[in-house]
Amino acid sequence: MPFEVKKIIEDEAYSNNLFYFCDANVLKKLHIHVMKKVFNALLALCVVGLLFICWRSIQDDIDFQKEVTARENAVKARLLQIKEAQEQFKLQHPDAAYCDSLWKLVEFVRSGRIPKIVKEGVLSDEQMEKGLTEAKAAAIVARGNAAEIAANGLQGFRRDTTWVNLADSLFGEGFNPDSLRYIPFAEGDTFLLETFLTVTRSGTQQYVMECCAPDESFLKNMGRNGERLIVNRRQLADDMGAYPGLKIGDLHNWNNNAGNWE
Repeated sequence: MPFEVKKIIEDEAYSNNLFYFCDANVLKKLHIHVMKKVFNALLALCVVGLLFICWRSIQDDIDFQKEVTARENAVKARLLQIKEAQEQFKLQHPDAAYCDSLWKLVEFVRSGRIPKIVKEGVLSDEQMEKGLTEAKAAAIVARGNAAEIAANGLQGFRRDTTWVNLADSLFGEGFNPDSLRYIPFAEGDTFLLETFLTVTRSGTQQYVMECCAPDESFLKNMGRNGERLIVNRRQLADDMGAYPGLKIGDLHNWNNNAGNWE
């Protein structure tokens, strides 16, 4: 083989080997660069994932507490409605006893009436100085003597007592009395109502009442957190000698039917 041809062939072979060597180095560096990018991306995703898990855990606790508070507020509102109904029942019964049954209380609210005084006009200082009182003025107007009414300046004076629907008056139009029996969020569980005739230290007999909603009723169906909360509250109540739930009144200590959250 001529020397020139051999030289050309050797030069081409060297060039090809050099190209392959350089190409392999470039690919290796490119591979390392890509792997770093992928690793950094995966690391960033892991960080974002951990942050989301932490946020979700905190947010779940906040949402859970909001739900607990909302349920408690609904139960408290219903207990205060029962308190209003019971106090009205007690006022309208001569024996001054509280209603001992939720069924009876519901019927009382449904069909009961409450007195409403209609007032028109006020007595002036001059009229009161002459000895005119609300009672005397009402009596004069009730007699209907126009001359007597005019002589005492009571033409615009009126005091009438009318009886209105108890449910509408206490709780507003459209109120459903049957709802008084049921604990909110408790899927049909009813409040626990008891009354008792106690004797005070002075020897006076006094009726007391207690209406309760246990935690396990209105905190049901709240998952494991709810179950854990019920157990913890029961344990705390046992340690403190308290009731594990919400209630108004007390059978052993008269407290003017206050709520145990007050």
